[in-house]
Amino acid sequence: MKVLILGGDGYLGWPTSMHLSAHGHEVLAVDNYLRRNLCRTESSEPLFDVPNLHRRAESWKAKSGKTIDVRIGDLADWDFIADVFQSFKPDAVIHYAEQPSAPYSMKDRSTAALTFHNNLGVTFNVIQAMHEFAPDAHLVKLGTMGEYGTPNIDIEEGWLKVEHKGRSEKFLFPRQAGSLYHTTKVLDTDLLWFYVRTWGLRVTDLMQGPVYGLETYENAGEESLYPFFNYDELFGTVINRFMVQAVVGYPLTVYGKGGQTRGYLNIKDTLQCLRLSIENPAANGELRIFNQFVETFSVNDIAELVRKSGSRLGLDVQVQNLPNPRKEMEEHYYNPAHTGLLELGLQPHFLDDAAIDDMMRLIMSYEDRIQKDCIFRDVKWKK
Repeated sequence: MKVLILGGDGYLGWPTSMHLSAHGHEVLAVDNYLRRNLCRTESSEPLFDVPNLHRRAESWKAKSGKTIDVRIGDLADWDFIADVFQSFKPDAVIHYAEQPSAPYSMKDRSTAALTFHNNLGVTFNVIQAMHEFAPDAHLVKLGTMGEYGTPNIDIEEGWLKVEHKGRSEKFLFPRQAGSLYHTTKVLDTDLLWFYVRTWGLRVTDLMQGPVYGLETYENAGEESLYPFFNYDELFGTVINRFMVQAVVGYPLTVYGKGGQTRGYLNIKDTLQCLRLSIENPAANGELRIFNQFVETFSVNDIAELVRKSGSRLGLDVQVQNLPNPRKEMEEHYYNPAHTGLLELGLQPHFLDDAAIDDMMRLIMSYEDRIQKDCIFRDVKWKK
């Protein structure tokens, strides 16, 4: 298929580009370097120096013999996105092109405004461009499990059947987002559901849990092909952050009681999920929702896994409970369903001792690049 990857420079966008290229798809990766620019502005540089998208595509071609085409531009600009869709005519569109950080979205008014306008504006333009130039294409949108919040009932896979006064109907599962970033994802889903009903778009919305890891089957051992690996509070995911903190001797930053439980997955599983979704598309006029994670952990569980790994590798890992800067429940019920992607053929990678030790060893080999002053920013939800 011809696959258009929006946000193709990001932590997940670039690995997805390589993965789909390796599996024979024709890939166009589009980005405006928003994440790079925000990282520089906030002094939140990743662990590795990341070549620009053109250079990464050249490195991939040298390794694989396969081509990933690249376009640089702002998807919030209608003229640019219209030209991309009209010239490429995608069969599938993967939409990563949003500001991805909850803490950044809660930092101050300007970061909140950027998150709101960028995320919703780009999603609106994607919908409009598909309708006008690629009405039969399949959109795979990266949502987040954070849209659901932590309700005191089982979390179904996107939908909930409601019986009320003798009648029944299926509705989108109620969402209780915990940050402005997550709220923009909720609004994305509402926009998509409206245009699926109105225009008959075909859409898969992936409610993804936090992702961890660095190496994939396509980039193993080749730093020039590694994705952005942030370890700071603004742009790093919790498992990646804790591993870096352990390696550099920084106490693991557990917020509050540490009972916050979420669903996690290895970056390799993210790539599987995206490929399975586009190779088994939703039907016309269908909003298909998958909960995309493999296993659940509390923050305390993750801290203990990292502490034990550090002990096996000769590191003295300390854990520090900090006042929770976020507005969230620290003790709660959490039982989300996640069968859809398994039924499509997902072969999960689990966070066992060998997997976490391998990641820790890789980070240890780059210990000299870790900047301790980047790790903790103390962004508070309530100021």
